[in-house]
Amino acid sequence: MAIDTSRPFLPVRIAVLTVSDTRSLAEDRSGDTLVALLTEAGHELADRAILRDDADHIVAQLHRWIDDREVDCILITGGTGVTGRDVTPEAVERVATKMIPGFGELFRWLSFQTIGTSTIQSRACACVARGTYIFALPGSTGAVKDGWSGILRDQLDNRHRPCNFVELMPRLLER
Repeated sequence: MAIDTSRPFLPVRIAVLTVSDTRSLAEDRSGDTLVALLTEAGHELADRAILRDDADHIVAQLHRWIDDREVDCILITGGTGVTGRDVTPEAVERVATKMIPGFGELFRWLSFQTIGTSTIQSRACACVARGTYIFALPGSTGAVKDGWSGILRDQLDNRHRPCNFVELMPRLLER
């Protein structure tokens, strides 16, 4: 897998959502990490928010960004665990047009290399929702780094070969 440097880079407009009952924007290390990684890669931060673990509020924010033509992709950090308050996957499923099961499977495989069997507690997930990609990662900075460097950095780079999510964007609303 390689980057085809003969192709021009196309920045993706990405919104970042942190889901947490305990963090504010001032203490949002995982959100800060995502913002730094995506901007260092040349992408545009379209918007950023932090919400409590409340599925209805998460769904409402996702719908706002899905309907915003300035947002191509949404990255979520937090709320993917197995406790009663962890509702991010359920919120993602409520807006999904098509789930992308391989994302969670690959994330857990990569995470296993770092944290072993503890990765089983992650419900990282992804979908396409009315033409917008949504990727939900756990709330730790380590998980955010693993998800970005192991999957998203390449899949959100249109130059990545043999294929990537960006080149599919124009076709996501096909019927």
